[in-house]
Amino acid sequence: MAVEVHRKVGRGTGERGPVQAGDALPLPIRHTNLIFSALFAASLAYLMRRWREKIRNSTPLHVVGITEIFAICGLVASLIYLISFFGIAFAQSVVSNSDDEEEEDFLITAQVAPPPSKPAPQQCALLQSAGAAPEKMPEEDEEIVAGVVAGKIPSYVLETKLGDCRRAAGIRREALRRITGREIDGLPLDGFDYASILGQCCEMPVGYVQLPVGVAGPLVLDGRRLYVPMATTEGCLIASTNRGCKAIAESGGASSVVYRDGMTRAPVARFPSARRAAELKCLLENPANFDTLSMVFNRSSRFARLQGIKCAMAGRNLYMRFTCSTGDAMGMNMVSKGVQNVLDYLQNDFPDMDVVSISGNFCSDKKSAAVNWIEGRGKSVVCEAVIREEVIQKVLKTNVQSLVELNVIKNLAGSAVAGALGGFNAHASNIVTAIFIATGQDPAQNVESSQCITMLEAVNDGRDLHISVTMPSIEVGTVGGGTQLASQSACLDLLGVKGANRDSPGSNARLLAAVVAGAVLAGELSLISAQAAGHLVQSHMKYNRSNKDVPKVTC
Repeated sequence: MAVEVHRKVGRGTGERGPVQAGDALPLPIRHTNLIFSALFAASLAYLMRRWREKIRNSTPLHVVGITEIFAICGLVASLIYLISFFGIAFAQSVVSNSDDEEEEDFLITAQVAPPPSKPAPQQCALLQSAGAAPEKMPEEDEEIVAGVVAGKIPSYVLETKLGDCRRAAGIRREALRRITGREIDGLPLDGFDYASILGQCCEMPVGYVQLPVGVAGPLVLDGRRLYVPMATTEGCLIASTNRGCKAIAESGGASSVVYRDGMTRAPVARFPSARRAAELKCLLENPANFDTLSMVFNRSSRFARLQGIKCAMAGRNLYMRFTCSTGDAMGMNMVSKGVQNVLDYLQNDFPDMDVVSISGNFCSDKKSAAVNWIEGRGKSVVCEAVIREEVIQKVLKTNVQSLVELNVIKNLAGSAVAGALGGFNAHASNIVTAIFIATGQDPAQNVESSQCITMLEAVNDGRDLHISVTMPSIEVGTVGGGTQLASQSACLDLLGVKGANRDSPGSNARLLAAVVAGAVLAGELSLISAQAAGHLVQSHMKYNRSNKDVPKVTC
């Protein structure tokens, strides 16, 4: 597998003059498309009419006049242009991209070579710079370990040179032990498919970490009975979520709505002046230019579809926040590919644009930011349920009035006093992270995915409780990244959302986001109830304390 690294967009060499702010985008390609489309239609219509006349008059079709020759040339030329503009990128994406490949890094394009006569070792994109590696590795593991320890053999080339991922991990592990003098016997080595992570999930592995996975449920959500896998080392978390699921189920279940679905990427570009940056801002946000920009953006993927562009300025720096749908993929790399297309295209009309970074933090990824709380990122979900009075008393051991009062004082007022940003909840991140790890999501995206406001109010004359969680930026996918690993794939399959939904692209990822919100709803309900009833400390003292490895102190 060869790897081609795309160039970073720099200063262009366009010939167009300056564009005035507020004008429609000067798009010569749009005009050229119209000309060639008209030429194609006119040539085809003329030739069809002439051929019909020849058939009626029994004239040989190969006998052509000067006008027919021009028409044929025009037809061929326009057809070649239209196919090159509209068809090649789409065809390449269909041929080269599978559902899982939509999540490859936007800077790396995989080129698959013809299959060799015998199996070749898998290669990672990061191994291409291994110029210092010897042409042939020693046959004995002991010699290789000694070479790694001495610095003669780079650790990162082992998989490529040996063609055996498990053997490479074992050699690297032994070299690490000799270099550090530390034993890592508690870190498992065997029982893992190292080839499955090569080039996409983890570099230079020496083992894997075991995490227990529990199941909470059934979570009755939108008429489905779901069992939610959660990977965690925190005692009481799954038990508490399970109790919330029970209360929801006995009250008739919860319902959810995904009211927004779009991943974002925001490059930052620097201009010679703030006026010049403002010109591009006006052009990008002008609705008259959206169709053309969308066409350029969408060429990189079968699933990415541009939804909108919002810009912000800081001096002469312009931050452009692109939002697009991404099917069942989480979609960050997908949107990055589309953004790169647009930047390349804009360089023609803005040769003075200096693209500083494909990400300018206005996205905003893996950071707590108001833009995600307000505008949303990924899936925006609301999940709600009405919990009956008798269920609150029997299962949750408290009452409606206490729950409503505690939520106002703790989750709303308390979070405001703390200056929280999207943290108006009890412990949403607990549930989000546990599900993310179990299902192969990016755990770092727990930061924005856990933004949540929990609302409680008394209904039905104060007898019952209405509870809801609003989560505007849940970032999940069911293809790509860690979702393809065996354990994580099994957890996705348990929820019925494994892989891409070919009948309704994007529905698996949206269901997974709804499950996350539903589990958060259950976790919030249970924890707030435990705090209202004064049971939180008791349960953690009983189930979340261990005397293991604690030395006994004798007075």
